[in-house]
Amino acid sequence: MKVLAFGKTGQVAIELARHVPGGATLIALGRDQADLCDPAACAAAIRSHAPDIVINAAAYTAVDRAEEDEATALRVNGAAPGAMAAACAALGIAFVHISTDYVFDGSGTAPWCPGDPTAPLGAYGRSKLAGEEAVRGAGGRHVILRTSWVFSAHGGNFVKSMLRLSETRDRLSIVADQVGGPTAAADIAVALWTIAGAMVRGTGPSGTYHFAGHPAVSWADFAREIFAQAGRRVEVVKIPASAYPTPAKRPSNSRLDCTALATDFGIEQPDWRKSLRGVISELKEMTL
Repeated sequence: MKVLAFGKTGQVAIELARHVPGGATLIALGRDQADLCDPAACAAAIRSHAPDIVINAAAYTAVDRAEEDEATALRVNGAAPGAMAAACAALGIAFVHISTDYVFDGSGTAPWCPGDPTAPLGAYGRSKLAGEEAVRGAGGRHVILRTSWVFSAHGGNFVKSMLRLSETRDRLSIVADQVGGPTAAADIAVALWTIAGAMVRGTGPSGTYHFAGHPAVSWADFAREIFAQAGRRVEVVKIPASAYPTPAKRPSNSRLDCTALATDFGIEQPDWRKSLRGVISELKEMTL
């Protein structure tokens, strides 16, 4: 199985390269080889490499910056995936695309199902929704995988931010009224490889799916678990999101119903607390 992936240095892209299964070959394209600001170049790269399947693990993820630069976010998160999906459809190969819980408005407390109405709260969510619609509109075989609260030992993420702050602070105020499923990039990568294998074999159906860690937790309780596992004595003070304003509004409810992914691909929700132990262990090794 020859897999072409867009993305080389992001959290999920790094883990994709670290979890290549036997019998698979991964060609990962960085920005210097395929700039998502140039959708036509992305499509050309697919035609040039002629893979068995394509995974898009690259995106514009600067949520707050997108509020002032929605045009770029739309090009990278909307037009580029659409061009990729169209190229894959023309070649008769499947396309796997990562999306986000930000396509929902975050209302209520029930986990969001893949078919629930979308209503993004900001520019980032709108750009990711545009990408989803473009992928579906291309008419080829595809899987759109929505995920949330990604963390790993690489790049910028909540786990690393909390650990960094805990080095100089013994008390932190953390938002407690936003709830979701923290998801390790390594778990996403393994899920993507499972999906890719099924799609290449012709046993995986097209559709939109959800994948996130469980159990659902608030940012404040996520932080508490991070400090507990890392052995850091930090008091976590729960605050409402209104006390920590950001340019882009975050969903209050990012719970995702992952039942369909388990039914169609046999991929169960991972326990993020177990995955967190692996990430913290890796971070400790990196500092030795």
